[in-house]
Amino acid sequence: MIREAAREFISEIGDHKVFAFYGKMGAGKTTFIKAVCEQLGVNDVITSPTFAIVNEYEVRGAVANSSLFTLHSSLIYHFDFYRIKRIEEVYDMGYEDYFYSGALCFIEWPELIESLLPDDAVKVSIEENEDGTRVVRY
Repeated sequence: MIREAAREFISEIGDHKVFAFYGKMGAGKTTFIKAVCEQLGVNDVITSPTFAIVNEYEVRGAVANSSLFTLHSSLIYHFDFYRIKRIEEVYDMGYEDYFYSGALCFIEWPELIESLLPDDAVKVSIEENEDGTRVVRY
């Protein structure tokens, strides 16, 4: 079921590059991003970048040549800003180089850096239902 949701999400990405994932701890943000990356052809180990802040994944195969990716970038950047204490940390990491690179950017805990998000960032919310299923809205 998560693969189907990931495929549907990918089909609706359009020209958007930056996606801000909102949800409580344990809602499934990392799990969903992992499913999306796998459907896009990422073969790397996909984990939450909680300590690294950003992970870089390379997209291989036919998808890398699709309209989702520019000629210059078949990369996906996966951010986790949960441990950010000060906005200056995000400035210091050179966030603009990532957000405006043309690569897909998937951001967990964007509420901590909301003022830095591009105007066209897509806000994605993931909520857990009482029965353990998830709802993804964007």
